[in-house]
Order: sequence, then C-alpha cells, then structure tokens
Amino acid sequence: MKQPLVNPLDRNTTKEASEMASFYEETLGFTPNSLFTMMHRPRIARAFLEMNQAVMENKGRVTSDLKRQIAYLSSMTTGCRYCEAHAIRAAVRYGSEEDKLQHIWDYKTYPAFTDGERAAFDLAIAASSVPNAVDDAIADKMRKHWEEGEIVEIMGVVALFGYLNRWNDSMGTQLEGPAAQDGENLLSENGWNIGKHQY
Repeated sequence: MKQPLVNPLDRNTTKEASEMASFYEETLGFTPNSLFTMMHRPRIARAFLEMNQAVMENKGRVTSDLKRQIAYLSSMTTGCRYCEAHAIRAAVRYGSEEDKLQHIWDYKTYPAFTDGERAAFDLAIAASSVPNAVDDAIADKMRKHWEEGEIVEIMGVVALFGYLNRWNDSMGTQLEGPAAQDGENLLSENGWNIGKHQY
C-alpha cells in the first residue's frame, strides 16, 4: 500500500487518546498505531481496550506468555505481519523462553512444549484458518488438557487477534520501530518481513 487506509490520530488529540496510550506503553513499550486509528471513533477504541484487558487477564494456567505465543501463531496463520511482530514482542516482554520462541513452529515435536500447549496451538491455528478447521479431534485434545474456562481464555486470544489481524492488515497500519526490530530479530529467519506496514 502507498499509505495506510486511515491515518492514526496524534496521541495528544484528546485526553482520552493520551490516557489510552499510557496502558499500551506498559504492555508493549509504545502505543500501537492501530489504537490511534480506532480513536477516530473513540467508542470502538474503548471497547477494544476493554476486550484486550479482559482477554489478557490471567486467571491461572493460561499464562501471559502462553497467550502471546497463541496470538503469534494466530497472526502468522492469517498472515498479518503487523500483529506477528506485536505478538512476538509481547511474548518476549511477558517472559516467553527464547528457546520456545525460536522453535514455536516445531511445537508438535519440539520437547520444550507440553501436550497442553500443543493442543492450544493446534486450536489457535485451526480457529484462525479460513475456512475454520476446528474439529472433534482438536476439541477432544483441548478438553483433555484444559478446563472450560481456560478454553474460553484461549479462544478469547484467538478471537481478539482475529479482529486485530483484519483491522491492521486491511488498514495497512504502519508498524512501529520497536516492533519492526523485534520482528526482524526474531521472525525473519522464518520468512517474516514488514510487508505493507512500512511507509
């Protein structure tokens, strides 16, 4: 794309935009351009922020780093380079082991991953595919390793990133420097590039 579909607002445009920016500076180290694009309609931005906080809240075994790994696999499946870079950056910031991140696409056989993580990753990829590929075999594995509330948390991550993948890939959201650097450092060996998200 020659330019983003919609340009993000300046963070100082409104008090609300400035306050929302502060939340993301803690989680990512910067505020995503996607939020400032949503701020053209503040209610959408507020609803997204609430959904993000609810989905990423920790209730037990579905840890912060696991949620970000799921987000990465979901984004990779849909092909959103912007969200891949954000998810991998957040995975690092929330404590994912580098060994796991370097071998995440070998999760089915790589020994660092548990059977529960493998089931969650299978679900994330199948649920992010079009057409949807979740079947009884995937559902049975999930029920074997995760309680219903935990499955809801995992699907919440996939659904949240389904929204973000479509938003950012369609908008052609410009990727911020720190996320672009993490994408280059951690993902380029697997074919990642900034794609349409650089202007």
